[in-house]
Amino acid sequence: MKIKVKILKIEPVTHDVKRFIVEKPENYKFIPGQATRVSIDLPSWQDEDRPFTFTSLVDDPHLEFTIKGYPSHKGVTEKLHALSPGDSLIIRKVFGAIKYKGRGVFIAGGAGITPFIAILRQLRKDNMISGNRLIFSNKTKEDIILEDELKEMFIEKPDDLMLTLTEEKSQDYKNGMIDENFLKKYIDDFNQNFYLCGPPGMVEQLTKNLKRLGANIDSVVFEGK
Repeated sequence: MKIKVKILKIEPVTHDVKRFIVEKPENYKFIPGQATRVSIDLPSWQDEDRPFTFTSLVDDPHLEFTIKGYPSHKGVTEKLHALSPGDSLIIRKVFGAIKYKGRGVFIAGGAGITPFIAILRQLRKDNMISGNRLIFSNKTKEDIILEDELKEMFIEKPDDLMLTLTEEKSQDYKNGMIDENFLKKYIDDFNQNFYLCGPPGMVEQLTKNLKRLGANIDSVVFEGK
């Protein structure tokens, strides 16, 4: 299944992340956390598809993708970031990524936050975000995707949002990698749901750490190209 959709709006989110608002086909449905494979409707690019998670709410009149550009890869994301409203994308059937199974801890690295955006937005809308936590690792402050919105989501319990930086020191954020010592320091219950998404190395190491600590994990590797 291939469906052509027009880009309605493109907005910057960070220095290297953009929000793409596109047409929503009739009867096209997804569950928060799910994704589709996207390609660019241009010659030689139509079969170069990549997986991207929906970041819109399920009942929004449009679809939204929040996509980080990787110029060094000279691939799809670089080309996507060069597009303009009015250009078209090709989307495909929806497939499962991470599905919300109940209250727990979300751990994201960089653009690995994207599968969690729609989930957290839906929980916020349904007044069900209480009891969930988000640990979000980035290199520097300027890399944090949707920082203000995330803080608003957790405004009633700000300690349930932990932003940590690995390459920049700041008293306003946690510092360092999310390793086993970090997990043991900030999490006292490993008998709950854990949702994990980030670069391959991060996902692999954290999966090992969390399993050693007795956790059950829903994880997906994020690879930008």
